[in-house]
Amino acid sequence: MEIAARGLGTATSRSGERLLGVAALLALGLSATLSLVVAPPDALQGEVQRLMYVHVPAAWLAYLSFFVVFVSSVAYLRTSRIRWDRVAAASAEIGVLFTALAIVLGALWGKPVWGTWWTWDPRLTTTAMLLLIYIGYLAVRRITDNPTRRARWSAVIGVVGFVDVPIVHLSVVWWRSLHQQSTVLRLGGPQIEGSMLTALLVAVGAFTIVFAYLMAVRLRVGRLEERAAREALSPRLGEVEEAGR
Repeated sequence: MEIAARGLGTATSRSGERLLGVAALLALGLSATLSLVVAPPDALQGEVQRLMYVHVPAAWLAYLSFFVVFVSSVAYLRTSRIRWDRVAAASAEIGVLFTALAIVLGALWGKPVWGTWWTWDPRLTTTAMLLLIYIGYLAVRRITDNPTRRARWSAVIGVVGFVDVPIVHLSVVWWRSLHQQSTVLRLGGPQIEGSMLTALLVAVGAFTIVFAYLMAVRLRVGRLEERAAREALSPRLGEVEEAGR
């Protein structure tokens, strides 16, 4: 935990944040080039298949975000250190954003391929449930102003809610589904053309760097918000003490 905390402190420093920002821009530029220029269109789906290079990384980023929420929630319950609660809250916000993006992109992809924007397919249904769970997580954080109580309640939801992530991923294996099964992480190796696979892996890597950058920015903003709240509260505490004398 201490090693992770030190690494997190380095990554969220201003110099670390700037480095991550530059790396994210370069990685996204490379990803766009490979996805739009180098990789060929799909033989059956045509150009619309290029949505894969954003849809799949967005889903991956949602998984990653909620895994970070899970780990940080466990760390908070074990140590009661508020820094882990801050990490969990920041990662949950990013996860909700990219889960929603994955759903929207999936709808745009599904319309020309399936003929409908939405269907109660197991993958889509469990993903919608995942979005609702973590919207609920963020809502719970607004219920109380007590930071300890808020962190404890949120940590419990962050641990329990993560159960839906493997359910989402394995839903296409467990149930009959319109959604295609995994073409990369599967027995027998990836079932995807080489340049497409390269473009997809680079896109996933680029989005992972974007996640790290967004986390650094959100944690810095969170620290500024907490400092502003303490400064706003300090004069009021002084007034209460004066009134009590």
